[in-house]
Amino acid sequence: MRTTSNPAFRNLPKGGGYANFDNYPGAQTQGYGGQQGPPAAADRPMTIDDVVTKTGMTLGVLVVTAVLTALTQAYWLAIPGLIAGLVLGLVNAFKRKPSPVLILLYAVAEGMLLGAISGMVASFSDSGGAIVGQAVVGTLGVFFGMLVIYKTGAIRVTPKLTRWVLGALIGVGVLMLANLVAGFFVPGGMGLRDGGTLAIIFSLVCIGIAAFVFLLDFKMADDMIQQGTPSVYAWQVAFGLTMTLIWLYIEILRLLSYFNE
Repeated sequence: MRTTSNPAFRNLPKGGGYANFDNYPGAQTQGYGGQQGPPAAADRPMTIDDVVTKTGMTLGVLVVTAVLTALTQAYWLAIPGLIAGLVLGLVNAFKRKPSPVLILLYAVAEGMLLGAISGMVASFSDSGGAIVGQAVVGTLGVFFGMLVIYKTGAIRVTPKLTRWVLGALIGVGVLMLANLVAGFFVPGGMGLRDGGTLAIIFSLVCIGIAAFVFLLDFKMADDMIQQGTPSVYAWQVAFGLTMTLIWLYIEILRLLSYFNE
C-alpha cells in the first residue's frame, strides 16, 4: 500500500484485508461442526459505497453542527471545539482501529469550531455571509476538481509526488508554528497571517498543498478497496478526507477575508 501524507491513514493495515487477516488455518469464521460461515459485516472487504456512506455521515454531522452553532450565535463554542477537535483528531489519527463514535464526535467538535468561525466572519461585515458562501463553494470546487483530476489520471500519484507533498506539509507546519511563536514577541509574527502580501501567498500555498493531499487520500482509498481492506476502515478514510476538507475550508475562508478587510 502506498504511503500518504495524511496522518489519519497512519495505522491502516498493511497489505489489505483478507490477505492480511486470513492467511492462517482456521482464520475464517467457523460455524457449527467446523464449517465455514460468512465473514462478519465489519470484516468484509471495503467498497466505494462504504467510503461514500461513511464520509457522507461524517460530513453531515459536521455541517449540521456548524449550521446550528452559527444560527444560534454560540460563538463561545469555538474554544471547546478547537480543544476537543485537537484531542479527538490525535486520538483518531493514532488509534490502531477506527472508532465510528470517536470519528463522529470529532465531526461534532470541528462543526462547533467551523460554525463559530463562520458565524463570526459573517457578522463582521455586510459581505461576511457572502464570504462564507464563497468559501464553501470554493472548498467543494477544489474537492471535486481534484477528484476529476485523479479519476482522469491527469496527475498520477507517484512515490515522488507523495514525498513532495509530505515535505510541503512539514514545511508549512513548521512555518505556522514559527509564526505562532514569533507572534508572542513581535506583533503579527512573521507576517504569515496578517493579511499582507506574504500572508496571501502563504494561504495560496496552503490551499495548493491541501488540494494535492486529496490526490493522496483518493489513491489510498482506491488501494484499500482493491486490496480488500476490511470495511470498518472506511471510517478512517472518512476521517482523513474530513480533516483535509476542514483545513482547506479554513484556508479559503482566511484568504477571502484578507480581501474584505
